[in-house]
Amino acid sequence: MEAYRDQYATLFNNGKKVVVLGMSTDADTTLAAWMRESSFPFVFGSDTGQAVGKLYGSTRNKVDSRNLFVIGPDGRITYKVISFNVLSQEAYADLGKAVAQTVGTPPGDKH
Repeated sequence: MEAYRDQYATLFNNGKKVVVLGMSTDADTTLAAWMRESSFPFVFGSDTGQAVGKLYGSTRNKVDSRNLFVIGPDGRITYKVISFNVLSQEAYADLGKAVAQTVGTPPGDKH
């Protein structure tokens, strides 16, 4: 999540036409504290019962994996990565392109 925070302006168009929601099986109080402590510019949702994870098929052996979804304004999934590689710059470049295509903004455009 720190990489998303640190690349927020370029990956997520600095929040223009983009909403970033991190889902976790952690308790809401834990997520809220982490969000404040780490100055994340986006919000988290607590999915302790894994209901959301199950709907999106992102649970394995009762443990959520790092899956990533880009959802368009129409509510449809436009990009999906199962087991997002947080150490790969190529993965972030692909994510930036997918977000830009979904919102109709060139990657890194600050307008």
